[in-house]
Amino acid sequence: MTGFEVLAPGLLTSVQDQGRYGRQRVGMSPAGAMDSHSLALANLLVGNPTGAGGLECTFLGPTLRFEAANTIALTGADMSPTLDGVPLPMGQAVPVAAGSVLKLNGAKNGCRCYIAFHGGLDLPLVDGSQATLLRSGIGGLEGRKLAAGDRIGFSAPDPALPNLPLRRLARPQHFEKEITVRVVPGPQDDRFTQAGLNTFFGCPFKVSSRCDRMASRLEGPAVEHLTDANIPSDGIPLGAVQIPGDGQPIIMMSEHQGSGGYTKIATLASVDIPLVAQCPPGGTIRFAAVGVEQAQALYLARQEEYRRMQTAFELEYQKIYRITVNGQTMSVGVAERAAP
Repeated sequence: MTGFEVLAPGLLTSVQDQGRYGRQRVGMSPAGAMDSHSLALANLLVGNPTGAGGLECTFLGPTLRFEAANTIALTGADMSPTLDGVPLPMGQAVPVAAGSVLKLNGAKNGCRCYIAFHGGLDLPLVDGSQATLLRSGIGGLEGRKLAAGDRIGFSAPDPALPNLPLRRLARPQHFEKEITVRVVPGPQDDRFTQAGLNTFFGCPFKVSSRCDRMASRLEGPAVEHLTDANIPSDGIPLGAVQIPGDGQPIIMMSEHQGSGGYTKIATLASVDIPLVAQCPPGGTIRFAAVGVEQAQALYLARQEEYRRMQTAFELEYQKIYRITVNGQTMSVGVAERAAP
């Protein structure tokens, strides 16, 4: 089935979904979108499940030529997208025609842009996922980043989704270069001095240029251990914050290793991992402690946000009005009844 051709691949563009879980016991990283929230939003805008595969574009986006009409949405970092030379809005579903060319540029805000396509991509599943695990050459398109001349098909394209004027985010996404992320202390927070804990929770850390899909390395004052940084190797979850011997935090991201022998001072609340994914080198990260129950409540609230969005897009509308308030134009639908 036809879909699109890659005319220019950008810096690092790969097929990603919400990740491949349940295989870390054999050493396989989950992979998946670095900013899972933005990919979920893009999928909801085009009528897909939040876990459908799309494209993750890093720092500099690709140029694609569509070979079949479909509906797409772009979320995450603003890469000044254009469709046939005309600026394309972020955060809303738009129809594209066969022959049209989508061009993304450098990121103005954030690091990673996501493109979702209605019906998803016609690519095989590897252990239930289309996510590209780049360092192992697994998933996506031949386990690699996209290259000029690549072609990927659409699974079930549709350029005429219902309620298109309403398929937009309520507010534009914006990513800060100075962020505070919530973490659950442990499991080895008892391996640090009180001074070390005060440093970790009280000082800002700068995102290093040595950050990738495996980890975001930070630079700042050394976080002091009680003795040393080494522990018997154990499992490493997404969002774990390791403190190696130099005292500089390392946040484990989508392609993190399955186990390791450095102390983990804390683990990010899952809803804040996307903030790290969009914080560029030179940006600043601070850490704030929360309990497990609060982290779980934040996760459940985000899932409820997705459910509400999906329900709103599935309503049948009797009329759709376009209104302008304080210079901002919005589309508002009057619901007739819920779809069965």
